[in-house]
Amino acid sequence: MAQNRLLTKDHFLLGTFATNCGGGMTVSTLPDRWQATWENNVKLAQMLDEAGIDFMLPIARWVGYRGETDFHGYVLETITWATALLAHTKNINVFATVHTVANHPVALAKQIATMAQISGNRVGLNIVAGWNKPEYDALGLDLPNDHETRYGYAQEWFDVVRKLWDHAGRFDWEGKYFQLKQVHSDPRPDYHPPIFNAAGSGQGREFASSNANFLFTPAMELERSRQEVAELKKMAADKGREVGVMTFSHVICRPTQAEAEAEWQRMLDHADTGAVDNLVNLQFAHAHSFPHELLAQIRERMTVGHGGFPLVGTPEHVADQICALHEVGFRGTTLSFFDYVKEFPYFRDEVLPILKARGIRDA
Repeated sequence: MAQNRLLTKDHFLLGTFATNCGGGMTVSTLPDRWQATWENNVKLAQMLDEAGIDFMLPIARWVGYRGETDFHGYVLETITWATALLAHTKNINVFATVHTVANHPVALAKQIATMAQISGNRVGLNIVAGWNKPEYDALGLDLPNDHETRYGYAQEWFDVVRKLWDHAGRFDWEGKYFQLKQVHSDPRPDYHPPIFNAAGSGQGREFASSNANFLFTPAMELERSRQEVAELKKMAADKGREVGVMTFSHVICRPTQAEAEAEWQRMLDHADTGAVDNLVNLQFAHAHSFPHELLAQIRERMTVGHGGFPLVGTPEHVADQICALHEVGFRGTTLSFFDYVKEFPYFRDEVLPILKARGIRDA
């Protein structure tokens, strides 16, 4: 069976993250922060497509982090966003980020199949089994506190989706969480889309290593990451699977190191501290992705890049850091910028050629 090109490329994968969210990945009060309008998203998507960037990944969110700016209060819904971008591009993969509790698997299976047809099978699915409890409260949904229940539900949810994609006829489903009568999905995708999942808990990583093609984890320290990536790959290999381990990064690329570091400081000096407080508190209350001993570093990185690995400096330095991520075993990284449309062209023109010359991106 043919596969999505994201699964067959052997270069270091690059994508963007959170362009559908107001402010992107920078928790800032600055007036020139990212505006996540449709016009900006489609302009960026077409630039990324022409530059050979591999994918765009959104965040699914319904309530913001409050503070002065209500960070991530303005968010474009991910299925409609991805569908429209797929129709406006030619080669890039665009992911829909979907919360299992908020999206019925029968509806989702048909949505993805429709998006696959629209795009020539360039759609991807990012599965979220649980995140910030206030969002589920806003929707009147129950988010189980224990990860065993949360991921048990997610597993059955995804089992239903896969059967709908694979099974030609109607079928009944009698499970713990779903009881379905004579369901089917027509159309079905030509082949399964690539699956993303980010998980920090033991149960979450069992789910990701069993089901995802790519597992996301933060890169707080590269030597720590080297060991973690190896462990995650082994977890999948023990199940007879191959899972690429991905991370996410924030780019501030300038002609000089001093200019880049000054821009980092400008972000910190104009942080939306109330939103940062809420973001950090919710991360630790409802996720297990970050070690507590790195809290001070995490808080700074949460402000500038939502916790992403900092790629801050000259084009050469940024390329060095991306190569370092590749060297410790990451399969790829997302990229965020303070203003994606304004800053990506410099990255495209100055950093991508270095990565190609070093052999980690296609020439």
